[in-house]
Amino acid sequence: PEAAAKPVNLGLYLQANERQVVSRTVVAIVTWLICVSLETSTQWGHRRPTSILFWGGGRKRLMLCCGRWLGDIILVRLHKEPYSFYPTDNWYCSFVEVVSSQGQRYHFPCYQWVEGYRILELREAMLPESAESLSPSLQQGEASPSVAPLCHQCISGGPYPHPKPPPPRALTRSPCPPRQVELQLKGFLSCTNSWAKLADINKVFCFNKTPITGYVRAHWREDTFFGYQFLNRVHPVVIRRCTELPCNFPVTSAMVASSLGESTSLQDELEKGNIFLADYKILEGVPANTINGYQQYIAAPLCLLHLQPSGELVPVAIQLSQCPGPTSPIFLPSDSEWDWILAKTWVRNADFLMLKAVSHLLLTHLINEAFALATLRQLPIFKLLMPHTRYTLHINILVCLRRRPWSLSQGVSMGHKGVSTLIAKAMKCLTYDSLCIPDDVEARGVGSIANYFYRDDGLKIWSAIESFVSGITRHYYRSDAHILADCELQAWADEIFREGFLGNQASSFPSSLQSIPELIKYLTMWIYCCSARHAALNNGQYELGAWMPNFPATMRHPPPQAQGTTSLESYLDTIPEVNSTSLIVFTLWVICCKPGDSRSLGTYPDEHFTEEEPKRLIAAFQGRLAQISQEIQERNKSLPIPYRYLDPHHIKNSTSI
Repeated sequence: PEAAAKPVNLGLYLQANERQVVSRTVVAIVTWLICVSLETSTQWGHRRPTSILFWGGGRKRLMLCCGRWLGDIILVRLHKEPYSFYPTDNWYCSFVEVVSSQGQRYHFPCYQWVEGYRILELREAMLPESAESLSPSLQQGEASPSVAPLCHQCISGGPYPHPKPPPPRALTRSPCPPRQVELQLKGFLSCTNSWAKLADINKVFCFNKTPITGYVRAHWREDTFFGYQFLNRVHPVVIRRCTELPCNFPVTSAMVASSLGESTSLQDELEKGNIFLADYKILEGVPANTINGYQQYIAAPLCLLHLQPSGELVPVAIQLSQCPGPTSPIFLPSDSEWDWILAKTWVRNADFLMLKAVSHLLLTHLINEAFALATLRQLPIFKLLMPHTRYTLHINILVCLRRRPWSLSQGVSMGHKGVSTLIAKAMKCLTYDSLCIPDDVEARGVGSIANYFYRDDGLKIWSAIESFVSGITRHYYRSDAHILADCELQAWADEIFREGFLGNQASSFPSSLQSIPELIKYLTMWIYCCSARHAALNNGQYELGAWMPNFPATMRHPPPQAQGTTSLESYLDTIPEVNSTSLIVFTLWVICCKPGDSRSLGTYPDEHFTEEEPKRLIAAFQGRLAQISQEIQERNKSLPIPYRYLDPHHIKNSTSI
């Protein structure tokens, strides 16, 4: 046909990398030989090389021309190949756009670095209506023999106007060195003595205080603040409504009568649903660490809490092991001051260990890594998911493999072996419902507790994500049959089930997706976990742990085996010593620092979506998040200690710190 004689234009928007040397910038001329392959819906259409020569740090839009009609373009492969004697350099590709002879535009978003010599495979932004419209190679799941993985880089200096790319993020970067110098100069990191007095602990990071760190220091001994932390601080996913006491926790009505009040009894409060339990059984048998040459200790406590008529949650009984008996007493608020404080401190230590290894490391970082890897391999509805994989692999490699000197293992009572043991135990009892906040709230029986801001804000965020995901999913999948026919989507779900959840049928995680509602819930769960759940479990660690007795990372003596044996001196000898305290507080401060290149939930500067309906859905999602943020800020004005961890402005799109 006459139209076939018209050329096809292909445009690439590229930028070369600048090489930073100390304080000056070296700008070099770089050359790249790029070959472009276009795959059509019927056959391989075209492969054409071109050499690109321009200054490092520059930007260029390239136009290539194909002299024949190719049909519908569904795949672009960029082949970065050696050119003569020129050295390799990093390139950042924003997108590839193909304009047919009839004026039809095909948009292939990229927004990633191309390092070394490799092939980068890009899919078209507008997904096909059905599998039948794919090429035979894609229907069979064939991939390029050398498809480049995403290079997880970062942006230094904050947001940038599109399409300026981020420079590479160095894995060897040492975070916040001035703070470590501050501690070293004070002599804290080299001191292995116990704290001489509690007030001295305040000298750690004395210039890095916030209103919340001051509040914690002033109120950490209070039972009301102890109970409040189970609801609205850094680990609000532990407590469960208790309708019957566990057989290994023999609390009697007489023990708690003074705490419950004269007009009620323990049985009455159990029946009313006012008794809650924090059970750390999972810590039983976890091997302890050795710090500064001394054995550390781990307890697996049970803590009973009472919801008072005033709405405050307070502890009424604590047992520091899972085996009741003469050497495992039940501590009560009526015990001596330091007996009761030490019992609560053991619970806070158990909470620290469970947060760091299970709720934070496993259920955000590692689970999200499994989703991210499967997404990079299988790429189902990748435009929706890619922003939520940003830096996840990078931060996991940085923390888990490089083992920096500020590693938690040097100041935490369980060490690497204990962490591995605890994660293995947690994987065996992990369930799908526990990661879905509506199901988790119902399962734990905490739906009616007043002033439970984590629950209230979390449900709002979940609903906003679910509405957004529903709109995007239903735009691309018109029926359940389309879900079942999507081989990449099914392979994605199967890989996550096998590799991420170890094929555990008892976990209830799906190994395949059968319907649109099932896909919507699955995607909502992941996006919530890598954004809102991570924010709730990460952002408040420094504020709660800067005053170490409120959130100790290790304990240097075993749990007491009798009442009346604890004094201030023995308490100071049990909690972490000076250098362990300084190391952990420094680490908590680092991981709570806001990255300079962070992107808040709902922020999508990379233009993966080109159709009007997805753009409208994004705008609606952003509007709902802004409304939630305003509601949270208004509520916080009347609170003595604000809860802002689930304010959308403080939630990142991905697990990136």
